[in-house]
Amino acid sequence: METIRLTEYSHGAGCGCKISPMLLEEILESSSPAGTYPNLLIGNETKDDAAAFDLGDGTSVLSTTDFFMPIVDDPFTFGKIAATNAISDIYAMGGRPLMAISIFGWPIDKLPAEVGRAVIEGGRAVCEAAGIPLAGGHSIDSPEPIFGLAVTGRVDNRHLMRNDTAEPGCDIYLTKPLGIGILSTAQKQKKIAPGDIDPAIEAMTTLNTIGADLAPLESVVAMTDVTGFGLLGHLAEICDASGVGARVEFEKVPLLPNVETYRQMGCIPGGARKNFKSYGHKIGPMSRRQREILCDAQTSGGLLVVVRPEGREALAEVAGRYGLSLEPIGHTREAGEPLIEVV
Repeated sequence: METIRLTEYSHGAGCGCKISPMLLEEILESSSPAGTYPNLLIGNETKDDAAAFDLGDGTSVLSTTDFFMPIVDDPFTFGKIAATNAISDIYAMGGRPLMAISIFGWPIDKLPAEVGRAVIEGGRAVCEAAGIPLAGGHSIDSPEPIFGLAVTGRVDNRHLMRNDTAEPGCDIYLTKPLGIGILSTAQKQKKIAPGDIDPAIEAMTTLNTIGADLAPLESVVAMTDVTGFGLLGHLAEICDASGVGARVEFEKVPLLPNVETYRQMGCIPGGARKNFKSYGHKIGPMSRRQREILCDAQTSGGLLVVVRPEGREALAEVAGRYGLSLEPIGHTREAGEPLIEVV
């Protein structure tokens, strides 16, 4: 089979394809009354990662979906990244996945079936790693390749993670480094050196299983994953929903290797610009470097975890089991102007 560069068949890459937060809010604006379904604990109101429906036995079923166009050229790796990203929403809610079904769009007149099969097999491999079946799906003939999952999970209601439960005076942690959007843009622009994309691929294909182990900790009060809206966008969602503000210490934010090199080369994804245009008015003054990194559209990024200070030791113990050494990148504070300050 001849070498095929999947990224040449899509206009965007990964979660950078997401509609901007500002436009999405306009599209989803609804006059439907809240509380129509009493068992629906979480819908779209607070921009959480998944919907939660109370089963009446102390647990809730979680439901989410995520899909996008290729962010890498290798089809198997693309499938793995897309599946990892979709399953992340369940972990971000404190739950564990039960099963997944695939969402698959393929340009049948442009790309051979065996390439599409490799994409799905990549997704299946991640589902197996998460201990769940890829139990079916739906496919269409589409102009661009698309892949993702609809995932069902379950969570103990006591451990359900929400966007609207953050408190002032908490530490903020990030479980994966930033820079995925910048590095993937460098790859799409054919500027990246051999091997420089590898750390990003490793990050994007690492399951956020840690979320299910952090959620039972009493000190963990809110959690979300960082994807297409960038770190500041997803932190703003927590702050808005919870009625708190936040302070981010830029130099403490972990970055993937060589991010600064490619940022200086101008490898800035369009999603980062859309992000800042959408929520930049909520953020205090920033340098261009800070803006381009903190608004960088991530694909299958890490978890943003809000933790009371007394929980640092417990969090470190859980993180250690995953080979992570985490330090706070900032803290929450009382709400004020700006919503988020970067220092």
